[in-house]
Amino acid sequence: MLASLAARLAFAASMGLGIDESYMVAAGRAFRLGYVDHPPAAWWLAWAAAQLAGTDGAFVVRLPFIALFSLSTWLMYQLAATMFGPRAGFWAVVLLNLTPVLAVTAGAWVLPDGPLIAAMLGATLCLVRALPAHGPAAWRWWLGVGGGFGLALCSKYTAVLPAAGVGLYLLSQPTHRRWLLRPQPYVAALLAALLFAPVLAWNVRHGFVSFLFQGGRATGDSWHLLGPLATLGGEALFFLPWIFVPLLLCLARAVRRGPAASSGWLLACLSLPSLVVFAAISLRGHVLFHWAAPAAMLGLPLLGAGVAHHIATSRWLRRMVLATALLVPLGMLVVGSNARFNWLPNVLPAFGLGHDPGMALVDWTDLRNQLAARRLLGHGLVVAGTRWNDTGKVDYALHGAAPVICLGYDPRQYGLTRPASDYRGADMIIVAPRYSLADITERFGDSFAAITALPPVLLHHAGKPAMLLPVFLGHRFK
Repeated sequence: MLASLAARLAFAASMGLGIDESYMVAAGRAFRLGYVDHPPAAWWLAWAAAQLAGTDGAFVVRLPFIALFSLSTWLMYQLAATMFGPRAGFWAVVLLNLTPVLAVTAGAWVLPDGPLIAAMLGATLCLVRALPAHGPAAWRWWLGVGGGFGLALCSKYTAVLPAAGVGLYLLSQPTHRRWLLRPQPYVAALLAALLFAPVLAWNVRHGFVSFLFQGGRATGDSWHLLGPLATLGGEALFFLPWIFVPLLLCLARAVRRGPAASSGWLLACLSLPSLVVFAAISLRGHVLFHWAAPAAMLGLPLLGAGVAHHIATSRWLRRMVLATALLVPLGMLVVGSNARFNWLPNVLPAFGLGHDPGMALVDWTDLRNQLAARRLLGHGLVVAGTRWNDTGKVDYALHGAAPVICLGYDPRQYGLTRPASDYRGADMIIVAPRYSLADITERFGDSFAAITALPPVLLHHAGKPAMLLPVFLGHRFK
């Protein structure tokens, strides 16, 4: 736990906020009960950290998520050790901390997956301890189940699938089916619903905007017969294939053994609904590969038990674990050091000006400095981005120096809190990466009396010129 915590602290301190992080921190500077993209837990964590520290610097707003992953590491050990023994707990923790999509991104960045992972692990641990319990202890553990899944739902809507897996397990496991005749599971479900009720109430007041947004992301207008394979392949890359494939095999073996092997069956019931549902959605809709990762993580105790059983006799397995234990920290070192020092263009000149792959992890502070030097901040001017992700980077960099809106068709939170229609008649500084004057005129010309090009802003990365940011002046927004 201490070693992985130190690695994540160093990694988080080495870089600015990423695209999603900048958007969540900037658009979440004003506390709200709900948000368009996701339930509020991650937004609130970043907001609270900024309020307590008096700054929304990258390292500060990441601290709650880093701390939560340390809690997740402890919960994973407790879960796997309770189910399969201490050695399984140790190896489950090792695998958790060697899985990039869990330990590197969800464990160190401002993303909804951080609180989701901790809440689901807590709920699962409480469930494992509730099933054999009696009397007051059973009530305590079942309330933990409800509280954990309620917090998970307040982190990300996808938590509904592992929560449904609890019902699947109770229906299908003969020994524990008796709980369906007792009040504790229903009280736990009620507690989860009560914790989620503010999110639901906010959506009701705002036309179910968040539910509609997330539902719309998974829809499409054409069939993709290879979609499930692509989705599973993407998930394997995010997990690392040599971890993800054995994990799937462990879950498949648990399904083959069925409810009689209750521990494996429980983890399969919690993990597989998400994997199956997102693979099915990808037949016709759009799926991001990390969506199922937190649920797949609940199968790691099974894989940890398998590693504990075979590690002493399998030279290949020992080499694989050692190689991964070197590869993942090395990858973090490469990404983090390049984000900090921008050494990659010195090694590969092709990654010079305009092609710097590390710019996603660089804060656009040059934008504020150069606009201020040109006296383009204030004076009633509004700053506009053309997409939600660029708007988040702009808003985070300006830090309240000017109102920032999104002109694009997908404004997300900006469309709710700062709708463009509120700024009719205003002149706007349009920050538009990848746009020429012809492009910006074609897309937004009808929305302004005129659009003129301004000198671009030169963004630096570790003191080196890295990106030219096109800037335009839109006159009298209609």
